[in-house]
Amino acid sequence: MEWQDEGLVIGARKHGETSVILELMTRAHGRHLGVARGGRSKAMRPVLQPGNLVTASWRARLEDHMGAYAVEPLVSRAARYLDRGAALHGVATLAALLRLLPERDPQEGLFEAADAIAAALGAEVAAPMMARFELSLLGALGFGLDLERCALTGTRDDLAYVSPKSGRAVNRDAGAPWKERLLPFPRLLRENVGGVSPHELADAFRLTGYFLARDVFAPRGAAMPASRELYISAISSIA
Repeated sequence: MEWQDEGLVIGARKHGETSVILELMTRAHGRHLGVARGGRSKAMRPVLQPGNLVTASWRARLEDHMGAYAVEPLVSRAARYLDRGAALHGVATLAALLRLLPERDPQEGLFEAADAIAAALGAEVAAPMMARFELSLLGALGFGLDLERCALTGTRDDLAYVSPKSGRAVNRDAGAPWKERLLPFPRLLRENVGGVSPHELADAFRLTGYFLARDVFAPRGAAMPASRELYISAISSIA
């Protein structure tokens, strides 16, 4: 069995004396692991850092085996994260979120979104992209929210809230009597907009975080990654 693909480095852990088990989010083969021989060498360690984009060749005797990776650098980004706290926490958060995906489940849209975020970390556009990525991830995991029309009136206009119980959008006027019990639905999750305020970002991460915690992490007996809160704090301090 053999294939070649682009892959976003999620992480690498020691394996034997000189190798690592490399975890990539690939374009066509999903989240995929393999042994990278010599991955702990001075030449390869900078390449196998989270956030970098590589070209990967994977080979195994059988499809369900761990297999082995041979990788070449394509886009190196990790070095520019080092002096940016928000970027470091951001790439750690991105990796933790991608690990929620089943192994070897192709998700090309999520790969492209994750790669775009990794390229943008440190810039203002990265945070809204991350929030929208979390919303897309919920959908990919089977917990997509119904945000197209109001759950009470059926209208598509002025959707301002989301029900924490049903995950459905609610119109501003229809939801007004219960607004204290509803989650704000910021425009950055409805459309790709610029000039996002810190308040809107906080609302967006509050919304996605609520459903990630309830529907994804809690059933697995896991907590939200600490890096996510650190990332949100970091982007708030520089907004």
